[in-house]
Amino acid sequence: MSGSICRAVAADDAPLPDIRQLMIEVMQHQREMDKIRENYTYHSTVLTEELDSAGKVTKTSTEEIDTLFANSHRIERTTKRDGKPLEGHDLEKEDERIKKLVEKAQNVPPGQALEGPKQTVTITQLLDIMQVTHPRRVMYKDRPTIVFDFAGRKDAKTHGLAEDASKKLAGTLWVDEKDKEVARMEAHFTDNFHIGAGLLANIQKGSSFYFDQGLVNNEIWLPTGGEFRVQARVLLLKGIREHVIEHDANYEKFSVQDVPGKTVTVVTDKK
Repeated sequence: MSGSICRAVAADDAPLPDIRQLMIEVMQHQREMDKIRENYTYHSTVLTEELDSAGKVTKTSTEEIDTLFANSHRIERTTKRDGKPLEGHDLEKEDERIKKLVEKAQNVPPGQALEGPKQTVTITQLLDIMQVTHPRRVMYKDRPTIVFDFAGRKDAKTHGLAEDASKKLAGTLWVDEKDKEVARMEAHFTDNFHIGAGLLANIQKGSSFYFDQGLVNNEIWLPTGGEFRVQARVLLLKGIREHVIEHDANYEKFSVQDVPGKTVTVVTDKK
């Protein structure tokens, strides 16, 4: 990472915080921000490249998504595929899916999944699974930031798919020291990860991802982008190699809560 974005802070600065306590504060701060976050929406462009065994791009597709939040749950509405707006039956189907998700979100506790297995991993559970090393303070995008490396402990006892996956991850986390928000995360699989004993999928060692967040309107942190490289085998048959790049922008603030079927006015203070 370039020195203009991330640089070490002098060693005589304030003592480093306890990482466990810091991450508990991150979780608590996120809960406090949930209501503010529900007043925002943003637009994402996702580029997916399918690769062959030599890493050559064989197919490219794009998707554009509008994201909103309901009861702390992220809800993503697809608006375009390969540059073409959804219309007709596809649009009706997507609108109906979003309406059902927003209604369901009101009854699903924060932290549980709206779709798929209802599993969640708390910060304290994650820290019990991970070994934290090399904590340090840096200036990241001109803000004091606590950075530390982490790696899943092979001997950790886990329960459920989410914890099992966490056990096979290693990477680096950047936490904004003032706002107690995750500014960046980089991680990769240190071993193959089997889903359904490998019968459903096998995510291969070396698959990696990162994501960034940024401060919007000086009141809320929202995603700014990410990248995902995965090599996997699905149902013992199909091999998948993908490179996915996401760009997030066009943050807009609602003047009323968003509910499907109601008119929503957007405040023109885009950042």
